[in-house]
Amino acid sequence: MDSNNKVFQFMEKYLMGPMGKLSQFRIVRGVMAAGMASIPFTIVGSMFLVLNILPDTFPALKGFFDATFFKFSDLYMLANTCTMGILSLYFGLVFGYEYTKIQAHEEKISVNPLNGALLSMFAFFLCLPELVVKGGTLKLVNSITSTETVVNGFRMSATIDRLGTSGIFTAIIMSILAVKLYCLCVKRNWIIKMPDTLPTGVSRSFTALIPTFVIVFVVLIINGTLVALGTDIFKMISIPFSFVTNLASSWLGVMVIYFLIHALWIVGIHGATIITSFLTPIVLANMEANQAGGNIPFAGEFNNMFVTVGGSGATLGMVIFITLFARSTQLKTLGKAAIVPSIFNINEPIIFGMPMVYNPYLAVPFFLAPMVAASISYFAIKFHMVHAVIAQVPWPSPVGLSGFIGTGGDWRGAVLGVVTALAATVIYYPFIKFYDNKLYTEEQAKGAEIAADAGDAVTD
Repeated sequence: MDSNNKVFQFMEKYLMGPMGKLSQFRIVRGVMAAGMASIPFTIVGSMFLVLNILPDTFPALKGFFDATFFKFSDLYMLANTCTMGILSLYFGLVFGYEYTKIQAHEEKISVNPLNGALLSMFAFFLCLPELVVKGGTLKLVNSITSTETVVNGFRMSATIDRLGTSGIFTAIIMSILAVKLYCLCVKRNWIIKMPDTLPTGVSRSFTALIPTFVIVFVVLIINGTLVALGTDIFKMISIPFSFVTNLASSWLGVMVIYFLIHALWIVGIHGATIITSFLTPIVLANMEANQAGGNIPFAGEFNNMFVTVGGSGATLGMVIFITLFARSTQLKTLGKAAIVPSIFNINEPIIFGMPMVYNPYLAVPFFLAPMVAASISYFAIKFHMVHAVIAQVPWPSPVGLSGFIGTGGDWRGAVLGVVTALAATVIYYPFIKFYDNKLYTEEQAKGAEIAADAGDAVTD
């Protein structure tokens, strides 16, 4: 037990402390808020995409769809184009709003979150057009060929390319720049003050006037300098973030991700919230790449579809086991209380009630089960045994159903979810069996002690 305590102390010192501080960074909190706000759009857009590709999975439906749904596909697929196709716009707006609100509260400055959101969008939009230097003159790119369509600097597909998931990181960076400049102007009093008698909306718009000029000059100078050097902000930002994206999409990177998530959980920090907030732009971009024909395993709701089935630690099978077969009253009662939430990937009752936190008896399967499940899922998709994730599903979706919908109606996706849940159950079995017997023995001993004390009382 001493060695286990040392391990927990080590993790608490070198993991819990730094990650706890990281989660409180203003930028991190803004990204987390933007990721949460994007969920409805990604789910709604994905559902229409799934509808549109069902005949690819079930060819028997093609005739019916040709005669019905496909007659209106250009109409209803706007729901996908205007969600996934412009997701970086939503991300940038929400991040700008939340980041400004945080700055206003913690810096005690009078900045308006709505202004921050609009200025963030403005700065981002300034970066969208592509420019080149021709004959010593900066010109907007115009190119219409069989392979590309660029009109006045805007590269087009279903929508403006850079408004999609590939623009999320640029939207975040430009939002940070815009909000910082906005706050700087207000701090330095570089604003136009209007009489208090004017309506709030009028006063707010004039307050943002000088910051808007500052932002446009700074962004245009940055843009012009980079274009003169043969690049632009999008290309510059893509260099470091492409490395992170590639790392997160490799098997080794996926293993590191799940190790960190569960290492944080084991010392009492909500690892899923912290780690996945950084991963949201990556998995959404990967999902969009899969929609275009890619085969990236770590995309969309890969986590809740195939890995953490039942919640962090992949505990669904273990919960079913203790509900039906536990000998100890503690585990059986806990299982009955946790079984329904676990079906929907909610397992805080298990995390803190069993508990998993600081529990040396269950730490090994808590780490191992999701890593094994992630490995099975990763290679099943990598080797085309299961279709890659192309649709976002609500994270509480039950196992099987989520895999079926997320892979665009591939029945093998449903089977893969069940297989990974069974694999996790097998890993948990010897550990939970031992833990159950331990608790049962302790309960029996305590019951015998209570009975003996009651007998002594009667004798007295």
